[in-house]
Amino acid sequence: MALHLSWVFVFGILGNAVSFMVSLAPLPTFYQIFKKKTSEGFQSIPYVVSLFSAMLWIYYALLKKDAIFLITINTFCVFIQTFYIVTYFYYGPKKEKIVTVKLMLLFNVFGFGVIFLATYFLKNPSLRLLILGYICMAFALAVFVAPLAIVRKVIKTKSVEYMPFTLSVFLTLGAVMWFFYGLCLKDMNVAVPNILGFIFGVLQMILYAVYKNHPKKTVEESDPKLQLSDHPVVVVDVAKLGSNVNAIIPNSTNSNNGGNNGGRTEGNAFSKV
Repeated sequence: MALHLSWVFVFGILGNAVSFMVSLAPLPTFYQIFKKKTSEGFQSIPYVVSLFSAMLWIYYALLKKDAIFLITINTFCVFIQTFYIVTYFYYGPKKEKIVTVKLMLLFNVFGFGVIFLATYFLKNPSLRLLILGYICMAFALAVFVAPLAIVRKVIKTKSVEYMPFTLSVFLTLGAVMWFFYGLCLKDMNVAVPNILGFIFGVLQMILYAVYKNHPKKTVEESDPKLQLSDHPVVVVDVAKLGSNVNAIIPNSTNSNNGGNNGGRTEGNAFSKV
């Protein structure tokens, strides 16, 4: 029993440490936004979804009562994602501010409110935790599938411009830590999504090794159908799962240096469990 608890502690601490660093990955993007005094060219949805994910996992961990490390990392994520959203909102054009408010109402007010009301008042605590766990796991799996858009883009363009190797390594390490944390707790809602996260993380590192020295090729040159439109491809991060959803690709119409830096910084973040 003591050995079991010690491994839970070890993987919980390591998972928190890795997820903490991944959660800070968007900072260079927001530094560019601060310098340009505008968030035009970036989207708020990754941060709104990250906040929603963190809220879900805190709720789940509080009901479970023995998942303190899920609470610590996701509490930090609530604060950091709120900071990102407030900063984005402050510097965003009026149209994007309206979109951000609508997203917040959809995910963080209506979405979370419906899940809370549908589960909290169930008389059977075990059933409540079971249903909420399935919701969290389904959301986490959906988030981990998001990087497929980036994988396809890398293969088509033969460029790893939007898939930083260091971030891929940390995301993979995070998936490993949270998988073993969930395994030690015998909580498959935490462990299972991170299997997929690990697979996609390894796949991204393999693609990086294959294409890192390949001559850059634009999306338009490789496949006109993949041209970036006014609607950027969004890649989300769960720590997570809770900790996070944090990656965006800037609009092609805003291909200035600041926008490109933001895209490269967060090109493949997932969420953390």
